[in-house]
Amino acid sequence: MDTVTLGSRHLSTHIDRSAQDVYDYASDPSHLPEWAPGLGSSIDLIDGKWIMESPMGRIVVTFAPRNEFGVLDHDVTLASGKTFYNPMRVTTDGAGCEIVFSLRRQAGVSDEDFERDAHAVLSDLVRLKRKVERP
Repeated sequence: MDTVTLGSRHLSTHIDRSAQDVYDYASDPSHLPEWAPGLGSSIDLIDGKWIMESPMGRIVVTFAPRNEFGVLDHDVTLASGKTFYNPMRVTTDGAGCEIVFSLRRQAGVSDEDFERDAHAVLSDLVRLKRKVERP
């Protein structure tokens, strides 16, 4: 991957569910539209790839293989072929867990756009929290 970043911001939230419960839910790409609607409104498994209809057009989302470490890293590939790597982790935090998304600033992204992206990511993490904490 040839993407150069200009720093990262680590966005997180505490979730009152076990790390395993959150990992199991968040690692299933079919749940993405439920907690990350800004990324896309629908997702389908087509020819072994998770395809989303997004505001950026049709994208491919590829998660890291299932693992015991809570790694939810994923690539988002645009129709142009450009791929963005998105580091994400869920770790145990007391009786619950913490989910952390590392927002990587790309070249040419203004301060305002980076702030907007950070707000959108944090909103998604809070939406995920609400989704998995429901009884």
